[in-house]
Amino acid sequence: MVKFISNDWEIYFHPQLFGVQYEELLNRVANLREKLSEAEFKIHGTVKLFAAITIAIETKIPNDPFASYFALTGALKRYGRVKKMGLPQRYRLFFRAFDTPELKAIVILWLGFPRKEGAKNDCYQIFTKMVERGTFPDCLDELIAKSEGNGELE
Repeated sequence: MVKFISNDWEIYFHPQLFGVQYEELLNRVANLREKLSEAEFKIHGTVKLFAAITIAIETKIPNDPFASYFALTGALKRYGRVKKMGLPQRYRLFFRAFDTPELKAIVILWLGFPRKEGAKNDCYQIFTKMVERGTFPDCLDELIAKSEGNGELE
């Protein structure tokens, strides 16, 4: 399913990875809305994280998903990531964009955060392992099918 369209790009969420993360974050924000005053809510870290992710997905990435500031290199060169741009320092939002004659699509794949550069739980190493395992197919149709929940994930 298409989550939404922004700047002529169809935006999809990877259901078992980013889709789950986004839903959990949305639920935490909703719970905070009920528990906190308006002033406390606006400055809470979880709320700020959710807002930054939402802005990145709705406006920043669809503005130019192939921009050099999103580009990764090496084995990850087909993928992009958002860092900074309102996200807390340790977070990275990974995505893949496809610009074909039939469709302009962005699939938001995973929200990671590095702990220590070079550590086994560094988000770039984790994401690289996901790519190497074939978690994200190269074919747009297969990736969208998985994003729609129609494919088996490893």
